[in-house]
Amino acid sequence: MQGRRMLGTMGVAAVMTAGLASCSAEAGDGAGTTFRVAFNQDIDHPQAQALTELSEELEARTDGRYALELYTDETLGDQAATIEQVQSGTIDLAVVAGPLLENFEPDFSTVNLPYLYESPEHQLSVLNDREVVGELYDTLVDDDIQVLTAYHGGVRNVYSSEGPVETPADLAGQKIRVIGSDTNVRMMELMGGVGTPMAQGEVFTAIQSGVLDGAENNELIYSSLSHDEIAPYYSRTEHLMMPDYLVANPGVWEGIPEEDRAVFEELLTASVDTELELFGTAVDEATAAAEEAGAQFNDVDVEVFREAVQPLHEESVTSDLARSVYDAIEAARG
Repeated sequence: MQGRRMLGTMGVAAVMTAGLASCSAEAGDGAGTTFRVAFNQDIDHPQAQALTELSEELEARTDGRYALELYTDETLGDQAATIEQVQSGTIDLAVVAGPLLENFEPDFSTVNLPYLYESPEHQLSVLNDREVVGELYDTLVDDDIQVLTAYHGGVRNVYSSEGPVETPADLAGQKIRVIGSDTNVRMMELMGGVGTPMAQGEVFTAIQSGVLDGAENNELIYSSLSHDEIAPYYSRTEHLMMPDYLVANPGVWEGIPEEDRAVFEELLTASVDTELELFGTAVDEATAAAEEAGAQFNDVDVEVFREAVQPLHEESVTSDLARSVYDAIEAARG
C-alpha cells in the first residue's frame, strides 16, 4: 500500500523536474543557471509547492537567468546525505530538518527544543530574523553550509502501533523513530520512550516489522507515507515545532550577482508565508485522509509532556550564543 500511494506523486515529481530543466540550462551554455534542490518529501508537500512557485517567479524576475530544479522523494539521498552533497558542491541546495544541523554546530539544539514556540508564526518570525539567529547561522559557513531561510515543518506528535499515548508512562519501552540528533533522542527519553534515529524512507517497514513501535511527525508525513496503516494511534502531544531549512553551499550563493541575489532573497521571504498557508490546508486534508484510513486521533494533556521535557532546555542552553538566541525567542512570545 505504501508503494501504491507514493507512485503517483513520484511520477508528478519527475514531470515537474523535466519541465523545470527544459526552461533553463546549466551556466555556460548561453542560457540560465538551474540550481538543483534536494527534497525528501513528495511534490504535493507545501514546501515543494512553495519552492515550485519561487522557481517560476525567480525565472521570470531574472529573465531566465536563474531557476530551481526540485528533486523530490529522496531522489538524491536522505537529508544527511544531501547536506554532504551541498557541502561538496555536488548539488546546490537542499531542504533539511533542523536537528541535522546540530551535528555541525551543537548550539543549533537551542532552536530545536520541544515546546519552544507558541505558534508557527512565532517560530518563523524569529528563525527568519537575522538579528536573532544570524550569528548562529553564520557558524555553519566554515562547514560549507549557508542557511537561506527557515520553513515551518509542522507540529510533531507521537503515533504508535501499540495504542494511544496519553502520558509518558504509555511510551515506556516503546521504540519511537526520531530524527538523528542527540537532542531528539534525549527528548524522547524524557517523554518516556526510546528514541531511535532512522532515515524516513525506512520507517514504514520498521514499524510494520516491529523493529519500531511508532514514530513522531506531523500529519502530512503520517498520512502521505501510509504510516496511518501500521501505527493507527496518533496522539497530539504537540511536543515539537521543528524548523526545516533551505541550505546552500556558500560558494553557490555568493556566486549569484548582487542584483539577482536580492530578488532571490525577496522571493524566499514571500515563500515562507506561502508555505505556511499551504501547510495549514494540507494538515486538514491529511488528517481527514488518515481518519478515513482508520487512524484514531487522540488529544492528550500537553502540560504533562511539557513538564517532562523541561530539563532538556536547561541541558541544551549552555553557551553564551545559545543563551542569547533562547532569550530572544522567549522575548518574542506574544
